[in-house]
Amino acid sequence: MSLFPSEDARLAEFPVACDSIFLAHAGVTILPRRVTKVMQDYLEESCLRMQEFPEAWRAVNETRVVAAQMLGAKASEISLLGPTSLGLSLVANGLDWQPGDEVVCYQDDYPANVYPWTDLTRLGVGVRLVKPEAPGAITPELVESMLTPKTKLVALASCHFLSGYRIQIDAIGQMLRARGVLFCLDAIQTLGAFETRVDYVDFLSADSHKWMLGPMAAGVVYVREEVQERLRPTLLGSWNVQSPNFIAQDTIAFEKGGRRYEPGVLNVAGILGMKAGLELLLEHGIPAVSAQLLRLKTRLVEHLEPLGFRFLGPTSGPNASGITTAWRPEGSGPSAAKIYDHLTRQKISPSLRFDRAGQPYLRFSPHFYNTEAEMDRVVDAIAATPAD
Repeated sequence: MSLFPSEDARLAEFPVACDSIFLAHAGVTILPRRVTKVMQDYLEESCLRMQEFPEAWRAVNETRVVAAQMLGAKASEISLLGPTSLGLSLVANGLDWQPGDEVVCYQDDYPANVYPWTDLTRLGVGVRLVKPEAPGAITPELVESMLTPKTKLVALASCHFLSGYRIQIDAIGQMLRARGVLFCLDAIQTLGAFETRVDYVDFLSADSHKWMLGPMAAGVVYVREEVQERLRPTLLGSWNVQSPNFIAQDTIAFEKGGRRYEPGVLNVAGILGMKAGLELLLEHGIPAVSAQLLRLKTRLVEHLEPLGFRFLGPTSGPNASGITTAWRPEGSGPSAAKIYDHLTRQKISPSLRFDRAGQPYLRFSPHFYNTEAEMDRVVDAIAATPAD
């Protein structure tokens, strides 16, 4: 099944699929044709006019609206900054932490969502690390068990980068909101793939270079309107501090809305590319995208299981995602590294990832344009991997 009206339409938008199978969207995505065209058009126009030409600026402001639509937010709550680590660091560094405050996070999350929080120990902040029973399996009950009267913020990923476990954002957020605890979300592994709303989220950051099908270093930072005064910008410049006629003032007064956290010139080419990727996803609809990702996961799991593979993270149900991470017990077939090398020679691109103990895994992260027939070809290629 394909969400495109024809194979020609699919290949026109994703020419990578003409002679290869790209399954690493949880890493750095392949760009759709329309994304590269929008960026190229902007760059070509910038040969003839100043880079800040009016049409480009209108498109930048429209990007805030499109991103807000994806999140269920207001455009005034959107800053156009990437990468993800930048937005998370802005939150970690911009709050008024006091000695004895506590933050809850997960040490085996992606490092971009660990270091901004563990670094707070230098300010006397206590770091409480959740310890789920399985990688990324962070439940509302587990989060609640970590809270104390000193908890100021909980920082989690919407989906674990290795296991593909999707957390219950609304359930966790509602519980934290009722207790007056701030909630920060690293949403890079779900935004563009699964519904990721911010009804009960205070802060969110996600670069576009994974499931949003956009370029690197163009991203979305969300700060809930009601907490913007609590989050002081830590990057200051002529764009986010009021500077009439580019004249520095005696006092610092921040701009309103998303501009509050944007200190200087924006990555306009990247933002326009991100906008094109988001619009492509909205054209198909996130529910349809999610359903296709889960179909592809089911196909992979059903065909890899007979080959002796086991899976890290849920393979079905509400916590499953577009990430399928597979492994096989040592001695039961070619190693993950051997399979990875064989697949890349066949122009099939998964990811090779490791856990803290050094266990290797094959991580498959197709996107909605991939097909079940392609998953069958991947499994056939794995079955044909030469022995070690």
